[in-house]
Order: sequence, then structure tokens, then C-alpha cells
Amino acid sequence: MSKSKKRVLLAPLNWGLGHVTRSVPLIQALERSGVEVVLASDGDALHLLRAEFPHLAAEALPSYKIRYAGANMVRNIAVQLPRILYAVRAEYSATAQLVRKYQLDGIISDNRYGCFSTDVPSVLLTHQLYLKVPTPGLEWMANGVLRLALRKFDQIWVPDIAEKNGSLSGELSHGEKTVHRAVSYIGPLSRMQPAREEDFSYDVAIVLSGPEPQRTVLEQKLLEQALEMPYNCILVQGKTAEKQHYFAADHVEVVSFLTAGDLQEVLNASRYVVCRSGYSSLMDLAVLGKKALLIPTPGQTEQEYLARHFAEENIFPCQQQDRIQLEAGLKLLESYNGLVPEHFSTNAFEPLLENWVAQL
Repeated sequence: MSKSKKRVLLAPLNWGLGHVTRSVPLIQALERSGVEVVLASDGDALHLLRAEFPHLAAEALPSYKIRYAGANMVRNIAVQLPRILYAVRAEYSATAQLVRKYQLDGIISDNRYGCFSTDVPSVLLTHQLYLKVPTPGLEWMANGVLRLALRKFDQIWVPDIAEKNGSLSGELSHGEKTVHRAVSYIGPLSRMQPAREEDFSYDVAIVLSGPEPQRTVLEQKLLEQALEMPYNCILVQGKTAEKQHYFAADHVEVVSFLTAGDLQEVLNASRYVVCRSGYSSLMDLAVLGKKALLIPTPGQTEQEYLARHFAEENIFPCQQQDRIQLEAGLKLLESYNGLVPEHFSTNAFEPLLENWVAQL
């Protein structure tokens, strides 16, 4: 395949939609710099990429097929580990084929640990340099495996500020040990832009994401309670396979998914947000300056840590999925501080990205 431009593969993990949404600014910046971008993922993430960038080539990668059937994260991952490792190996082989097919000059992988090549510069985008595991011995082992995986990549880009105090990821990316020879903190990544004026059409925007079956469990709980509240709500299901839009009641609007521009409009038009405590959601909240009720995915220790961290800092309240009291949680929001958008620059990554592209 002949080419006249540098060509970069960008491949976000299909684990909820957060990895895709935070990749959007990188894709847009690469295109502005004249790079031809090739996209790759699987499942809902691939559907959303194709909806956001229909003009770009988009390839399917092997699926990790991670499910959160229960609240014990260690057991969940242990049971699925053989399949995950097989998917990573298959992903590495698929990436090698894409390198040859598209004559790639570089790779940016968002948490896809098999998406790298020894033939072209490979970057891993991640906010997790240190894993949170309930048992100390297992945590030590898990982080040892993580360090080995990180070293397969030439560079690690962390979407957060370099200082631990005031950071969004806290201990997840600001530990004391050196995990890689080339770690760069590139600032938060978000496709969102705050509205200049507040004009609220909704009291609450409920934005769902994450692996099944927990996404559906949360949707059912929140929809049931939203129908009983006096608030004007919109519920974004986070299901990208098919576009649906309906009203569950006069005051409860439901939409399967929204592209970047539409979601930005909805969030800016909402007084409050209810969402998972996933890292990409937190970056969006920081940029928009929205107050939010956080509900971590049961058993996902990263989200549980982040929800607890922001609750302790009096930034966002949090509730557990099995004990949701939606109306009570919303009433708490005025007593929490939220995040200040001015503290976070969303274009800090651009000089690093430009330099990386120039060296390809």
C-alpha cells in the first residue's frame, strides 16, 4: 500500500467507552498534523470509533471479553486470565499484520498490552502505573507483571498532571518506584469543552459505561429510581451497537449512545451528572467543572479507589451499586466542591505528540 503521509495506528481498549472517548483528542490532533490515522479496537469501542470517524480505516482486534460477574475482582480476573492472555497474544499477531498492511510508522495503544511492535515506535497510553489489589501479596505480583508489560513499549504516556497533589489519578500513576524508562505526564485528555453560559435543560444526566453485566445492572437500578424522582433526566446507556432514542416517562429521556458533540451538549445542559468513577469520566468532569455522583463498578478496584479518593477529598460523593439512593445522593452534591476546570490543561499533550510524530 503506497502512502504519502506518516501513518499511525491508534488502538483503544474496549472496556466501557472511556478509552475511546479519551482517544478522540489524540486522533484529532494527529489528523491536524497531517498524519493518516488507522483505528483499531473491538466491540462497542469499535462501533463508536466508526461513528466518530467514518472517514478513517478501522480494523477489528481480538476481544478481551472481560466481564464483571461478581464483586470479587481477583476471582473475576483469575477465572478469565487464560482467555485474556490468549487475546493479548492474538492482539500482538494482529498488530504485526496491521503494521505490514498499512506500512505503519507508529502505534499508540490505549491499555491494549498486545498492541505494540518491535519494528515501529510504540506508545502505551495509561493512567495505571500501579495496580490496586486487595491482598498485598497479590498486589506485589500483579504490579510485577504490569511492569513487564509496560516495558514492551518504547514510551508510556500518562493522561494526568505530573504532581501527585491535585492529580486526578492519585496513587494509580504517582508511586515512588520507577516502572519504565520513559514515562511522560501529558495532562488530562477529554473531548469535552465547557459551555460559556449555563442553561440547563436537564436536572440530571446519567451516563453509563463499563463491562457487562454490571452496566445493565446499574441501568436498571438507576432507571427505576429516576422514574420515581421529580427531576428531568436523560439516561445515556452506553450501548453503541444500535441507536435508540425514547422516553421512559415524560421526564426521563433514554438514548443508547451519543457522539462527542452530542454528549458535550447534553452534559453542558445538565445541572448534575451520575456516572461510573472511571478515569475518563473523571477527566471529562474536570474539564466541564460538573458536580457528579460517582458509582464505581463492583469489584473494579481502580474505580473503587478513585471514588473513595474523591469522596475523602470532598470533591464528589459516591455510592455503592448495591446501595444506591439516587435522590439522596443528588441532594448531597451542593455540599461537595467538584473539580475546577482552570486547574487542568487539555492541550498539554500537543508538544509531546508533535515531537513524537516528527521523529517517526
